[in-house]
Amino acid sequence: MKPMKISEAVVRRLPVYLQVLNDLSMRDVQTVSSQELGNRLDLNPAQIRKDLAYFGDFGRKGIGYDVTYLIEKIRQILKLDQPLNVALVGAGNLGRALCNYNMYLKDNMKITAVFDIHPSMIGTTINGLTVLPMDKLKETILERHIRIGIITVPATEAQHVADQFVEAGIDGILNFAPTILRVQDQVRIHYANFTSQLMSLAYYLDEEGEEGDNESDLD
Repeated sequence: MKPMKISEAVVRRLPVYLQVLNDLSMRDVQTVSSQELGNRLDLNPAQIRKDLAYFGDFGRKGIGYDVTYLIEKIRQILKLDQPLNVALVGAGNLGRALCNYNMYLKDNMKITAVFDIHPSMIGTTINGLTVLPMDKLKETILERHIRIGIITVPATEAQHVADQFVEAGIDGILNFAPTILRVQDQVRIHYANFTSQLMSLAYYLDEEGEEGDNESDLD
């Protein structure tokens, strides 16, 4: 039987559920209902139940979800129960900020290698990571079993970096450069474009400055 295809919208919501569950766990909350999760996330509880049901039967009627158990299961679904090493190309301001964010991450997904083309950057240290030259990209990705790459270079250089990532065997790319990348079908690309996000947010602003609807982009 062909495996069920899960929509991208569902996958995007899973980390948000995990974030809320982790917060509940820190508060020693042991069980939570879909209604409570929905209230916290401004989502329909039925949507939450439907999303989770794609992956298994995690809740108990009249009781809800065991917080610790559901955290464990979502981590497994997102493959966060295993080390996921990440490489970043572009040691500028954004790249440095992302590397410094490493110290706040509790999951197994971490930036473990940083690369740059500029001699002034190579050899410098960001949060314990030494910036490496681009000619070390392929061998480092292979040695450290890196599967995800982040691009924080100017748009004019992004495609070249993506090509190098693909050649080195990267499976997924998070692209911060404001440009569309062309890669082989088996490589997954996600875009993090601040400009387009701000522009789309501006659309929802009330013309008279009144508070508009508080809509979520999780739907």
